[in-house]
Amino acid sequence: MNLFDLTGNTAIVTGGNGGIGLGMALGLAEAGASVAVVGRNPEKTRAAAETIEQKTGAKALAIVADLSKPEEVERAVAEAGDHFGRIDALFNNAGINIRKAPQDFTLDEWNQVMNANVTSAFLASKAVYPWMKRQGGGKIVNTGSMTSVFGSSFAAAYATSKGAIVQLTKSLALAWAADQIQVNAILPGWFDTEMTFAAREQIPGLHERVLSRIAVGRWAKPDDMAGAAVFLASRASDYITGVALPVDGGYLATL
Repeated sequence: MNLFDLTGNTAIVTGGNGGIGLGMALGLAEAGASVAVVGRNPEKTRAAAETIEQKTGAKALAIVADLSKPEEVERAVAEAGDHFGRIDALFNNAGINIRKAPQDFTLDEWNQVMNANVTSAFLASKAVYPWMKRQGGGKIVNTGSMTSVFGSSFAAAYATSKGAIVQLTKSLALAWAADQIQVNAILPGWFDTEMTFAAREQIPGLHERVLSRIAVGRWAKPDDMAGAAVFLASRASDYITGVALPVDGGYLATL
C-alpha cells in the first residue's frame, strides 16, 4: 500500500495559479490527484491548469473566483465538487499582503487582508465540510507563514491574519476530528515568489537578512512545497491534525 498515492482523489488549491500554490498543485497532481485551481486572474489560472495537465497528465480544472466574496467561495467549491464528483482535499492558499506601517493602514485595507487571508479560508473550509463528511473524511491544509510565529513591523495585517490561520486550523481540527477530517497548516519559509520579489524591492536588506538565517543556505523554490502538500493530503497523515508544519529550510530553528 502506497500511503502517499492520491489516485482517484480531488484537491482544490486556492491561489494555485502561481508560486507556492502552483508548487502544491503540481505535487498533488504528480501523486495522482485531480486538481481544481482557483484564482482571480482568468488567464493565469487557465494557464496553470494547462501546465498541470501537460506536466503530470492529471486532470485539472481552472476556476476563476474572488475568494474575498462569500458567494464566490461557495460557487468555486460547488463547481469543483460537481465537476469531479468529490472533494478529498482543500488547500487554502490564496492570500494578499499590503506592506506599510500599522499606523498608516486604513480600515478598508485591514479588512481586505483579513477577508482574503482568513475569512476566505474559513468559508472555503465550511463549504467543503458537507462533501468531506458525506465521503467519510478529508484533508484541509491552510497556508500560514513565518509571520504566524514572528511579528512584522511592515506587514501587521498580514502577520495578524497568518497568526489567525494557525488558530483557525487548530479549532477546525478539534471540531471536525470525529468526522475524520484532518486540518493542518503549512508555514512556508522564504520562497522565491512574486510576493517576496516585491518585498525585496520594497524593503532594503531583506534578502541578505533572510538568507543569513536560512540553515540550508538558499531561498526555497515553489516545488519545495510539493512533498509537504502530498503528505498532508494523503493517508500518511491520517493521525496528524491541528499542527502547523514549517517548510522553511531551518529558518525557525536558527538563532
